[in-house]
Amino acid sequence: MAMSAAVKTNADYPVPETMKAWVLKDPGELELVDKPVPEPKKAEVLVRIDAVAICATDLEIIYHGLPAIIEGGEPFNKNFTPGHEYMGTVVALGPGVDEYEIGERVTVEIHAGCGQCKRCREGMYTACHNYGKNYGDVDKGHRANGFTTDGGFCEYQVNNINTLVHVDDSMSDEEATLVVTAGTAMYGLTEVGGLVAGESVVVTGPGPIGLLGVAVAKALGAQPVILTGTRDNRLEIGRKLGADHVINVRNENAVEKVHELTGGKGADYVVECSGAPNSLNEAAQMLNRGGKICLAAFPSTSPEVDVAYLVRNNIYLYGIRGEGKTATHRAEAFMRQKRFDASLIHTHTFDMSDLIEAIRYAKDRVDDAIKVVVRNEHAVARREAAE
Repeated sequence: MAMSAAVKTNADYPVPETMKAWVLKDPGELELVDKPVPEPKKAEVLVRIDAVAICATDLEIIYHGLPAIIEGGEPFNKNFTPGHEYMGTVVALGPGVDEYEIGERVTVEIHAGCGQCKRCREGMYTACHNYGKNYGDVDKGHRANGFTTDGGFCEYQVNNINTLVHVDDSMSDEEATLVVTAGTAMYGLTEVGGLVAGESVVVTGPGPIGLLGVAVAKALGAQPVILTGTRDNRLEIGRKLGADHVINVRNENAVEKVHELTGGKGADYVVECSGAPNSLNEAAQMLNRGGKICLAAFPSTSPEVDVAYLVRNNIYLYGIRGEGKTATHRAEAFMRQKRFDASLIHTHTFDMSDLIEAIRYAKDRVDDAIKVVVRNEHAVARREAAE
């Protein structure tokens, strides 16, 4: 591919002029088309996408639009490619980039903040004040791949160097797509206290973030770690990832059981990953006085909250967006050290050409799908050659 002279490439990693990419048409409608391969600019690299995990937020975007904002509005029929939980191989370096090398395996964070607003300077780039202002005459430098710019359901994508996380060769492509999920859980625990060794943590909701929230909490030394949910098979995966106790809320009163398991005191922290209608009030009731709640899920409704209970009991409430404050780097370190096996939540793999079927599995939870991963043909061919 003919790129600018300032862009560094390598003949061992040839870059074509066009690529296959899925684009979002009407709600729920994806079409496979040819798109130009994007060129990396200053502080950017081009990533050859090897594998992408499907996130529940991808489904929200594909079927409902938000939280994606393309050209200031809904993402439909704008030649937009969704998908954000991807990993791959660096194949081209933008002008002046020497922090990464061509051929290096990386996984990616979603957000690259503008770098100049108050939140970005504090390291809160997932809460960038200039979110989405990167079109036309307004370019503040912010990117959120798969949200405000093209994402990973394609073959190549550009990424700011601040979003890259090196992936060790001991980690499979599928496992590497889960680093961002683990990073989101890590970010939540960072916000509520960081080092939680010896503290009690309840995780509500055994979805991908909740399950890896259990794993990260245990790796940080929490004791006990309690997981609540409605599916016994997922609760069992939680046990394998480090939960000391699991509670099926269909069979037991979760609030009463948490108090029983904590000697009547209540937990120190709750990481709320279920998005259930009364989840915030129940989380508060699980806590000891002065406890902390991290909200990591997007509820579909806005139920009444017992604010007086929060105030009377000096309960702290935190909301997180994504994988901020470089939490993915810390999560990748745990995964590289085999402190937990994130691959336990990876249940299904499809070729990128079968994305529609992969989305059906993720959306309808076919075969109790948890994390569904799609792979590009070049990644499949590389693995087969290695074997």
